[in-house]
Amino acid sequence: MNEIIRNTQASVTHTALDPQDWSEFRALAHRMLDEAIDGIANVRARPVWQPIPDEVRAAIKSDVPREASDLADVYREFAEHVAPYATGNVHPGFMGWVHGGGTAVGMVAEMLAAGLNANLGGRDHMPIEVERQIVGWMRRLFTFPEEASGIFVTGTSMANLMAVLVARSAALGTLARQHGIGNDGALLTAYTSRAAHGCVSRAMDIAGLGTDALRKIDVDADHRIDVAALRAQIAADREVGFKPFLVVASAGTVDVGAIDDLRAVAELCRAEGIWFHVDGAFGALAILSPELAPLLGGIELADSIALDFHKWGQVPYDAGFLLVRDGEQHRQAFAQPAAYLSREARGLAAGAVWPCDLGPDLSRGFRALKTWFTLKTFGTDRLGAVIARSCALARYLEARVLAEPRLELLAPVNLNIVCFRYRCGDAINREIVADIQESGIAAPSGTTLDGKFAIRAAIVNHRTDETDIDALVAAVLEFGERRSGGVIEVEAPPLVAQ
Repeated sequence: MNEIIRNTQASVTHTALDPQDWSEFRALAHRMLDEAIDGIANVRARPVWQPIPDEVRAAIKSDVPREASDLADVYREFAEHVAPYATGNVHPGFMGWVHGGGTAVGMVAEMLAAGLNANLGGRDHMPIEVERQIVGWMRRLFTFPEEASGIFVTGTSMANLMAVLVARSAALGTLARQHGIGNDGALLTAYTSRAAHGCVSRAMDIAGLGTDALRKIDVDADHRIDVAALRAQIAADREVGFKPFLVVASAGTVDVGAIDDLRAVAELCRAEGIWFHVDGAFGALAILSPELAPLLGGIELADSIALDFHKWGQVPYDAGFLLVRDGEQHRQAFAQPAAYLSREARGLAAGAVWPCDLGPDLSRGFRALKTWFTLKTFGTDRLGAVIARSCALARYLEARVLAEPRLELLAPVNLNIVCFRYRCGDAINREIVADIQESGIAAPSGTTLDGKFAIRAAIVNHRTDETDIDALVAAVLEFGERRSGGVIEVEAPPLVAQ
């Protein structure tokens, strides 16, 4: 009998995945951490982004790895073929999309979370208390009531979808989760601006309501939702028998960073009995800046808010968040009975309400830890100053554009996003964006505003400074000159009446 036990133990030991030599593993792990820190500390020494060579793409492709490999060899492949060709948003010259730059603090926090390997779907353990602590902080920041609930998700796309589902459940009742949306659900209509992120339409699709049920309202000269047009559309829909149930306002639109008149939208929703949701993917965290927080007036009246800590919060990807005013309505939209999820008064199965009661995921990583580390280490005052600084840099870029005859500003600068172009046609401006990206100098993106292609600079990274802005402007002018042959297009003034 003892021999059987010894053989079994030997077999288990042989199949375990822990290192055979912990000292060797420790040395390599320290080297990995040191080189990761060096990569952040010396980020300016490398290109913002660089195209992936064909040979690198080919090198990474292989058959299923049936046999074991040495960890050092795997790390070498990562260092040579993966790390140099990342998105580049750690670099201060990355301004293409609203991606945060991350921090060294967040990186090591992610490492600590991986070491715990906690599943935050539920049960009674301290990682869930860390997430609950951040929910409490968000309640206070946005002056939500104590019964408000919150949950970490992948990003605002998922948070917006979940908000649609909570609003749908509030409109139709919880039986709709069992029987489907039925005839009443087919009459539900939602509203957002034409400047809203495309994930709002996608959320309506995934929620089974259909994208046709989303009314896209025109915007005003400042790219904010036209509240009078919104009110008229709601009235018109009610008149013909539709059931308005949701308005999604934007706090920082994707193209230009506009913030809707949240107070006016909130008052309209309250008068109409409609769920008021704010897509605050990056703009909601302006609440951390005393200078910018007044722009969010009315957000405290929302029924739900979606935001990303991995944008202006500088938390490493991913760390989205949903805050819901009525925690019970939130729970009713997702909670489900299951024997394997039964709750107990004591032991590891205690601690309800569990996060899996507030969203679709039972298996969830410890996203809250890197957010907790970031908020605790830097404090909201410093993070707010970083946010205000990015907006100041946007105004600096705006001034550079306005002072340069070869450049044209295409939209008001609301927060941290500047849309402009070289005074030439769309085709040349598209080439300029690609030229700059491939040069490694900077990484702007492009969008279309009022029928014109725009070079879009979204200044989010806490490392970005005036020298990076100057490098972007110089690159636009240099590549614009090359592409256009020095010819610029200037709109002629209107003819003077004879």
